[in-house]
Amino acid sequence: MAIPTIKLGSQGLEVSAQGLGCMGMSSYYGPACPQEDMISLIHRAVAAGVTFLDTSDIYGPFTNEVLLGQALKGDGVRKKVQLATKFGLHLVDGDFEVHGDPTYVRAACEASLERLGVDCIDLYYQHRIDTKVPIEVTIGELKKLVEEGKIKYIGLSEASASTIRRAHAVHPISAVQIEWSLWARDVEQDIIPTCRELGIGIVAYSPLGRGFLSSGATFIQNLTEDDYRKKLPRFQPENLEHNKSIFEKVSELAARKGCTTSQLALAWVHNQGSDVVPIPGTTKLQNLQSNIEALSVKLTPQEMAELEAYALSDGVKGGRYGDDISTWSQSETPPLSSWKF
Repeated sequence: MAIPTIKLGSQGLEVSAQGLGCMGMSSYYGPACPQEDMISLIHRAVAAGVTFLDTSDIYGPFTNEVLLGQALKGDGVRKKVQLATKFGLHLVDGDFEVHGDPTYVRAACEASLERLGVDCIDLYYQHRIDTKVPIEVTIGELKKLVEEGKIKYIGLSEASASTIRRAHAVHPISAVQIEWSLWARDVEQDIIPTCRELGIGIVAYSPLGRGFLSSGATFIQNLTEDDYRKKLPRFQPENLEHNKSIFEKVSELAARKGCTTSQLALAWVHNQGSDVVPIPGTTKLQNLQSNIEALSVKLTPQEMAELEAYALSDGVKGGRYGDDISTWSQSETPPLSSWKF
């Protein structure tokens, strides 16, 4: 099937209506996959029309950007893709630190450009918000990188509505990346409306609930010990027992519609609007194809309502993250007047 394109923001960024999250190819979801296999998968995705590729310098760290850099060396591949990467998260002795000062922003961008083997990044996100630095200062440096031609468009990830507004006042934000799925809907109250008011595109990461909406509660048993998901609150036994009913109900509706639970969950995200692009990740060709087919799953208003009733925000037990990493709810920054230039 032909994959349509979607415009993110009002600055000219146009991407495939479904993207490809590349993190799990290299880190956090168990051991890194063979590079040759992942390059082949990326090439297959691009050939199929999934041209919006998402990575970050923290994935690995660094190795996922190197992987994408190798994949982009294929014949004409770079010209076909919209390349997104992120900065701001830094590992120190196994702990995440967040940095958004101008010197760090510039150094991170230069390093990503080198690893990716490109002279310009299409969409450059601040991965997490540095609460020590006014958001205006961070965006100010990103604006300079746009003017220098090193990045084309600016994005934010896990930013609050007020932080998004302050950032957008300095330079137009083209996309905000947030976790949005049937069982992660905390962004719907303030962040989604703010993005739509300002004309900012929405990129939904983990649209399959990190695998939960694909395989249900049993998949956690098959994860390797170094899989980051084993630490997440929602996957702890006391919460998983409750949450598994969500998957079971989604699975029942999927059976009635003649599609997989993954496809139904992705279709729900696609049905949120023409300004939303989910970026499911996978390391398997069959899952890539299955995810693409979700674009053809149509949902009636009644089916959308039924799905949403399964996973009301107060019906999911456990947070999206533990205490080791911040989210939009911890993304407020000091006023610009506090910054000493």
